[in-house]
Amino acid sequence: MKLFTAVVEKCADTGLYVGYVPGFPGAHSQGASLDELKLNLEEVVGMLLEDGEPALEADFVGTQMIQVG
Repeated sequence: MKLFTAVVEKCADTGLYVGYVPGFPGAHSQGASLDELKLNLEEVVGMLLEDGEPALEADFVGTQMIQVG
């Protein structure tokens, strides 16, 4: 079993949740709920892994709070 970290945002225009796996080309999806997004991402990543182990272009490190002004 492989474990990947996904970044999730909510689109202000559509209200959909959008997620992607940093550094993993093609590993992105969307869903009307967080549960739907998770299932969609699992399906996409599973399909991509059928082509073999990915050559990740980056590793997820974390987030930072930025204060301006």
